[in-house]
Formats: sequence, C-alpha cells, structure tokens
Amino acid sequence: MTMRVSGGLTPREIVSELDRYIVGQAKAKRAVAVALRNRFRRQAAPAELRDEIMPKNIIMIGPTGVGKTEIARRLAKLAQAPFVKVEASKFTEVGYVGRDVESIVRDLVEVAISMVREEQRERVEVRAKEQAEDRLLQLLARPAAPSALPAGRPAFVVSSQGTVQRPDAQADEQRELRTKLRAGELDEELVELEVADQGSPLVSIFGNAPGMDDMQSQLQDMLGQIPGLRGGKKHTRKFKVKDARRVLEDEEAQKLIDMDAVKREAVERAEQSGIVFLDEIDKIAGARAAQGPDISREGVQRDLLPIVEGSSVHTKHGTVKTDHILFIAAGAFHVSSVSDLIPELQGRFPIRVELLPLEKQDFVRILREPKTALTRQYVALMAAEGIELSFTDAAIEAIADYAATANQRAQNIGARRLHTVMEAVLDELSFTASELVEKRVVIDGPDVHRYLSPILADTDLAKFIL
Repeated sequence: MTMRVSGGLTPREIVSELDRYIVGQAKAKRAVAVALRNRFRRQAAPAELRDEIMPKNIIMIGPTGVGKTEIARRLAKLAQAPFVKVEASKFTEVGYVGRDVESIVRDLVEVAISMVREEQRERVEVRAKEQAEDRLLQLLARPAAPSALPAGRPAFVVSSQGTVQRPDAQADEQRELRTKLRAGELDEELVELEVADQGSPLVSIFGNAPGMDDMQSQLQDMLGQIPGLRGGKKHTRKFKVKDARRVLEDEEAQKLIDMDAVKREAVERAEQSGIVFLDEIDKIAGARAAQGPDISREGVQRDLLPIVEGSSVHTKHGTVKTDHILFIAAGAFHVSSVSDLIPELQGRFPIRVELLPLEKQDFVRILREPKTALTRQYVALMAAEGIELSFTDAAIEAIADYAATANQRAQNIGARRLHTVMEAVLDELSFTASELVEKRVVIDGPDVHRYLSPILADTDLAKFIL
C-alpha cells in the first residue's frame, strides 16, 4: 500500500481541520500536523531511505482537560488511521496481573482489523443484501409437497398458501413476496434460522481473569481449525423477518469478505499508519523502586522502550513491526518533568510541546466555535423533546466565567468543568423538558446566575457539584 504525498492534507489543512473541534493549542496542532504529513512524505522517499526515516514521536505537556487526548483522537480520525489510547500508569498498579506492554500493539491490530473489515463490508453491502433477500424468500415460501402434485403433471409446486401452481404462477408469487418483503409488509412474520452459538466455552474455564484474553483467543482459533468445532455449535431459532434480515445480511457479508486479505491489510495499516496515545506518561517518570508488589516506574519505561524504538511483536494475526507506528505521549508533569524519564525513552520523543491552561475566553470559544460544542449538543438533545433551545451571548459568558472560577477554587480540570457547569444550569430543564407546553426556551445571563450563584456561594456545595 503506497501513499502519495499529493493525496494527503497539508499541515495547514490538518490544523484547519483540528480547529473545527479543538480551541487553541496551536503549537500542539502544528506538531501533530507535521508528524502526520511526514508519513506521506516518507512514502514518497526513495525505497532505500524509506525504512530509515523514523516517525517523530511527540510528548504533549499540559494539565488535564486542555485537549491532549482530543488532539490525538481527532488526528487519527482525520488520517483514517488505527488508534489506541492506553494509560501508562496502569502498568504500575498494585497487583496488576494483566497483559504486558505488547498488548498495546495487539490492541492496535484489532482496531485495524475492525476498520478494514468495516470498509470491506461497505463494499459488499449491496450484494450481501441481495443474497440475504433471496434466502428470506426461500424461507418464506413453503416447499413443494410431492404427494400434492397431480399425476402426470410434473413441475407443479405448492404455493405459500398451500395451493397447487404451475411454475409461472410460482414466479408470480415470488415477485409478489419480494414486493411485500421490500415494502416491509412481512416484517412481523416468523421464520426459522440456524445460527451458530457465539458463546465461548473458554470463558467458563478461564472466567474474566485479566491477562487471559490473549490465551482465550488463541485457543479459540486452534479449536476453530477442528472440523467438528469450526463455526461453533448451531441451533435453530425463530426470528421476525426484520430481525432475520439483519442476521442473514451479516452472514452473507461475512462470506463475501476475504478475512485473510483483511488481516494482511490490517497488519500493514497498523505498521505504517497506526497511532498510539500514551496517556499519563508522567506517572511513570522517575526511578523510584517499587514497594511491595508494585512494578517500578523505571521498569515500565524499560518495558515500553522496545515498542517505541521499534521491535517485532507477535500477534495471532502475524508479526507486527512497530518501527513506524507514531507514538504520542501526554502528561501533566506537575511533580516530575520529561527529563525524569530514562534517557533512552526521552530520545524516542524528540518533539515536545506545551499546552496552555484554559482561561475564561477559551471557554467562551469552546462553547461557541467547535462543530461539536456543548451548546450544540444540548440543543440537539432538547430537540428530541420538540424544544427549541438557545443560549444568549450573556449566558455563554456567564457559564464560561463560572467554569473558570470553579477551576481556580478547586482542582483545575480544564474544559471538563464546562460539563458540570452546563449540567447544573440545565438540570431542571432536562428533567421537565418532556412536560413543557412552551417549546421555545432561551437561556440568558440571569438564568445562569440564578442556578449557579447559590451553588458557588456555598463552598462545600460547590466542591461536590461544580
């Protein structure tokens, strides 16, 4: 799979796309835009240099709620790249018995397989629907009864109503059935389907113990190679036609998809365009030895190092090379700094950008500008109740002011504070919306003050609500 430079977005276009969802943080957007563009540039480089050009991994430094995760997630969506987020601190948890750090790569491959399989499904969707419809027609039409056929009159069939018909009459009935099926007139009819049991007996053996999922999946694949066990135990169930259609479409689509090709493409996509977001990397900075069953933070860094610098990870879908996976790390670094990471790991993150804390005016922009702004989300939610909700400029200014004040008084959680403030403002409306006679609601500045001033005035109450 070769990418062409002309086929990708320029860094300026990438930043412009990110601006539609994320306010501010221009340095971070610029850094990830260049990193993404460099992937297209590498594919256009001479073959002898292509494998030597390593991705420029990034560390984003900033407090919680300023957009670090959202930047990485939107970048992956923009690039249509496999993306996984993992909290580095989970590998230091007391008594943690889960998978090793290589599970990050395995998860990335699973995401890539899901992406590629969904793309392939869209390509075969029309054909799968046609084949599912044909199978439904066969289920709806009753089979011919030989004893009911007149002697010396072959090729007669019994219709779904039980009457004897000639082939041309049968064709007419098929057309009639197809028309009714497409019109939804048969949706409530019952048909019998033979479906495979999706449950895995391995779950009952291993339970849901952490770290056993890889072993379960591998054993399940091995058992699937045994003819008697392939596809699982089947049993007959009755479905309404509308539900049977979905089951049959899934079955037909699965038959049309070449899973070997899907896995090959998914592995290549994970290797060449995968993005891993390592959150809370500051929690593993430092070399303090572990106490009791804790895993040392430096030990976790050394476990992560081979994955970040480039190694081969064995998965059930094949060997995956991590050399060209883009790693974006993030952390608040309140009590540590990037220099507290081991030198080898620092060297694998050459680009470091600092994200700025959010102020009142940032909150105002967050409420107004992004395509998925909170105000737009609440307007859509209330529209489901037939209510036309709107916010005045004074209301948005007041909400932003209360959010900024709450962040100053309590722990600064960035833009996440807007969620709690908005919920407090709209709590009464959310509860009574389905009962309101007046279908037009305008939230103004005085409304915001009326709901939030009593809460902010009570320090203890504000601590728990805002």
